Parts: sequence; C-alpha cells; structure tokens
Amino acid sequence: MNSKNKPVALIVDDEPAICELLQLTLQRMDVDAITAGTLAEARSAIQSQPVDLCLTDMQMPDGSGLELVAYIQQHMAQVPVAVITAHGNMETAVQALKSGAFDFVSKPLDIVYLRKLVSTALKLRQNREAGGARGMTRLFGQSQAIEQVRVMAAKLARSQAPVHISGESGTGKELVARLIHENGPRADHAFVAVNCGAIPTELMESEFFGHKKGSFTGAVADKEGLFQAAQGGTLFLDEVADLPLHMQVKLLRVIQEKAVRPVGAAKEIAVDVRILSATHRALAELVRAGKFREDLYYRINVIELHVPALRERKDDIGLLAEHILERLVRIQGRPPVHLAPEALAFLQSYAFPGNVRELENIMERALTLAEGDTIQAPDIHLRRNPEPATLVRPEEPPAAEPEDMDDRTLPLGKHLGEIEKDAIRKALEQTRYNKTAAAKLLGMSFRQLRYRIKKLELD
Repeated sequence: MNSKNKPVALIVDDEPAICELLQLTLQRMDVDAITAGTLAEARSAIQSQPVDLCLTDMQMPDGSGLELVAYIQQHMAQVPVAVITAHGNMETAVQALKSGAFDFVSKPLDIVYLRKLVSTALKLRQNREAGGARGMTRLFGQSQAIEQVRVMAAKLARSQAPVHISGESGTGKELVARLIHENGPRADHAFVAVNCGAIPTELMESEFFGHKKGSFTGAVADKEGLFQAAQGGTLFLDEVADLPLHMQVKLLRVIQEKAVRPVGAAKEIAVDVRILSATHRALAELVRAGKFREDLYYRINVIELHVPALRERKDDIGLLAEHILERLVRIQGRPPVHLAPEALAFLQSYAFPGNVRELENIMERALTLAEGDTIQAPDIHLRRNPEPATLVRPEEPPAAEPEDMDDRTLPLGKHLGEIEKDAIRKALEQTRYNKTAAAKLLGMSFRQLRYRIKKLELD
C-alpha cells in the first residue's frame, strides 16, 4: 500500500483516452491508479505493487482480458477484477463472470455506474480488514458437503455475479443467500427476499417494478417495487421457476439494462442490485420443456451453488438436532434437553424429505412429548418415511403373559398412544383448554388436534 494508505487500482487498456478517463474518475474518488497497455505490463505491475482493484479491457494486443482474470484469480484471489466489455455483448460479460470477474461495465462507459462499481469493489478491502467471513457458522454441520457450501458461499460473496442456489425444499437456500449478501460488499444495504410463487400474476409487475399513482384502479399513491427497495443491495428471487413467461421477459430486460420502469411511468429508473435466485425445481428441465426462458436461465445461473439434502449429510443430523433443541429450550425457558443414542439412531435412519425444516418440526414435537431431560425414540414421531427406519434394540427377554402385563410392558403402539394422550392433556391444561393454542403448542393443526382428541377418547 502507498504511503497515504489510499486504495490502488490497476487500469489495463490499450486506448490512452480510456486510461485517462478512468484515472481521472478514480482520482476524484481518492483512489490512486496505475496503468498498463498490455497483459504482460499488467502482470509485471501486479508483481511489483499490491493493488486493491483491477479494471481491464476485454480485448488486449497480447491476449484476452479473461487471461488476466484467471491470472489474478490464481495468484491474488482477493483482488476484484472488473471487465470492460463491448456494448450489448452479454455473452462476453457472462463468460467473464464465470471466469471469476467481480463485475463488468460496458462501453461507452457510464461514469455514474462505474463509480458505484468501484465503491462496491473497494468495500471488499474493508471487509478483509474487518476480519473476513461473518456468520458462516450459521450453516450448521461438520460434514464435507456443508463445508464445501461454506467455502463456495464465501468465495461467491466476493463477486457480483448472479448466483442460482439449487436444492430441495427445506435445505436452507435462503440462509445461504443471506450469508453471501452479508459477507459481500453490499452488506450495509438491504437484502430483499421474495417468493415468486406467492405473488398474484396480475400484481407481479407492480410488486417488482413499482407503480405511479393513478396508473390502475387502486393505485392511490406512488409505490416503489422490490428492485427499488433492494437498491445498492441484494434481491433474492426464491422459487424463481414459478415466474410466468411474461414476467421472465421483463426480468431479463431489467437484469440486462440495469433499469426498471414503474407501471404508469414515462421514464426508467436506474437500479443497482445483485440478483440471487433459488428453486427446488430443475431449471434446465423446465428450459427444455419450454416453461422457462433459456436466455434468462443463462443470466441468473451464471454460477450455481447446490445445497445438499439432509440425507446426504447424515453425520450432521445429531449436531443440528442438538442445536435446534438448545434454541427451543432457551425460547421456552426450560432446562437443557438431550437426545438419547437410540433416538439419534432413529433420526439418522430417516430420509427427511422435508430436510432441515422437517427436522425442526420433529424436534419441536419431540420436546413437547419428552419426559425429563432426555428425548427417547418413542418421543419422535415421523409423519412419513420413504425409507422406513428400523430401531435396533438390545435383545429383550420373552414377552410376559397377558395377565402379567403392566404399563411398562405395553405394546409400542399403545405405549405411544398413552404418551400422546398425556402430551395433549398437558398442552390443553397449559393453554387453559384453548384448543387452537394447544394445537400450535403441539405443532399440529386445529383439525388434527380435534381428530386426535376424538380418536384417543379425550373428550
């Protein structure tokens, strides 16, 4: 770093006029700049002086700007590289992002956008000085599969490339998106998450892009859309596969032009947001079926990050279950509760079609049913199990004759019924016989509770 501790940028372009324009822009931002006219000069400059940012043209006399992106990725991955591309050449821009570029800017240069890009890139330097990755431990687990997700998320946080997060429902895709945002240069701006399948089709354009007062019946005031709300930050499009085709066209235009036009407005508004998306469906198959636009697919799926299913990381089930129990007992003000080894074995033999979200629901029900400070296998109720679990028990003595049986030797089904009766009684007493509140406490619907009360003859 130089004596004044200013950030230093490397400008790589064989056009002196472009170099001069970029130098002048950076100087006004209190950033020192050094220039290079070839890739060879750029490599030499980097080796002789540390830099905090690189701006490189795509076409150089001795090669492609992508070669410089790859070189910097290999030798100094912490330095963000922004690539200058020809106007409208989105294929080149996407290729640059896939190669590891931080972002891209098109010619003719938009100075306002360039300044934003530089400011965003230099925040990575501040993040490094502040202590690196934040919150990655919220991705709980020690398996190799989840460690790979943590490493990839930390790497993607240093880029502005659109990321598509794939994985089954309940695996934690939104959590991964939040961690990418929180560890990136946009962390001090908004993270806006939207479930694309939850917005009525007729309101989508207004919700995404905003509207002007009087633009349609019911538009009694100006309203900003989700893109404006995420200005400077990140927009997370959850279940993006549920977008209808007409909205896919509009979304593609916004991503390419970096501008939105509110419903009823005459002019477009510039927006600066990073797009993260997710879905539990196979986007590539939807593209082949004609249900998702191929051009949009390649724009939002520049880099894909897959979040593994819980059954693919069974070694993490015990850690996750104990972590969930710690949180629940803290909320409920109860003493610590732990899993019995047999209960853990039961969980690990289950396929978890609902993944971590289902595990949370199972542990909440088990905690309600548990007696004392330990959750036993009979306390765990699995609603569905594509791969039926088998409890491995120690060899037991021959069953007693019917006349000698007492409560301790009830058949398992009847024993579980008695446990369930007791749990429902306790929940009803705790809620002063408010069935709606009791159902919520037990983690079931009011209709399910009413059915169980009738079946167990608790009326």
